[in-house]
Amino acid sequence: MLYGITAAATALLLAALLSAALRAPALRLRLVERRRQRDVPLSGGVAVVLVTGLVVGAGERLGLAPPADGMPGVLAAAGAVALLGLVDDVWRLRRRVLAVGTGVAAACVVPYGETGVGTGLLAVVWVVAVVFGLRGLDHADGLAGTAGVVAAFGVAACAAVEGMDGVAGAMSVLAAALTGFLLHNWHPARVGLGSCGSMSAGFVIAVGAVYARAGSGVVESAGVLFALTALVGADAVLVLGARRLGGREVLRRGPDHVAHRLRRLGLTAPGVSLLLGTGALSGTLVGVLAHAGRIGSGALWWVAGGALVVVFALSRVPVYGPRRSVSPQVRGPLRVRNG
Repeated sequence: MLYGITAAATALLLAALLSAALRAPALRLRLVERRRQRDVPLSGGVAVVLVTGLVVGAGERLGLAPPADGMPGVLAAAGAVALLGLVDDVWRLRRRVLAVGTGVAAACVVPYGETGVGTGLLAVVWVVAVVFGLRGLDHADGLAGTAGVVAAFGVAACAAVEGMDGVAGAMSVLAAALTGFLLHNWHPARVGLGSCGSMSAGFVIAVGAVYARAGSGVVESAGVLFALTALVGADAVLVLGARRLGGREVLRRGPDHVAHRLRRLGLTAPGVSLLLGTGALSGTLVGVLAHAGRIGSGALWWVAGGALVVVFALSRVPVYGPRRSVSPQVRGPLRVRNG
């Protein structure tokens, strides 16, 4: 208990300090994202990755951390995903490259012995989906960090129920590091996560959830996993569905996420993050209680149903303006970050 509190407090403080310290170098190196007519340095992701690895690694090195439960391999794979995300922040990689790289990393750490090969491969697909879903939320101040904190604490609770203290400890450290980052990411954001931070955080959260549910029933596990990451899933379903039905390019960035639509309804940026964070917390609590057997698995259907209602309601909010024709003289490649 004492180690967990100390590790989380250390991670929070170090992430807050490092996010601020790396802000100036990120600006000089042009490691930035254009957000509402201002450059947001993507130093937060690097800070979260470094602090999480440092705190967890130091605890294991000093013999203070609980049993590893396979987390060293997970964190090593997450480091590779973070590096891939950092390259994307600098050079804007294609989506398929990011997906393949993330999938390979996930395939290396999924516990096939407990899940079986078929379910393990489904878990790999789910990990990739969560990684891209959390990355997609990193377009609004405070949103991806809030979703990550809530999901990480939820996975930590599920792991603690199973006696997987190593997984629970690593998740708590990640949640604390994301909280330290959020001190600088709340509106108006002074730093951002970028692909480096959002992809690696999503990877650790998703794989940790798979570890916590390994060996359980597939259908109920799917419900619990969705509840733990309900905000990420709802946003992805809304965006992909709206673009598909609207005849737009599915992989091209657009102002059609949940947060964009809520802003169109008049909510402020902090209000959107608070509202969606509350919704994510509600789904996570249901997932944790269902995992622990405190409530019936039927409650998971309420989370799925509520998410579908929100998706349908927000899909009615107009976000696409009339398409502008582009003359042949100005046609050419457009470098934008996918959302």
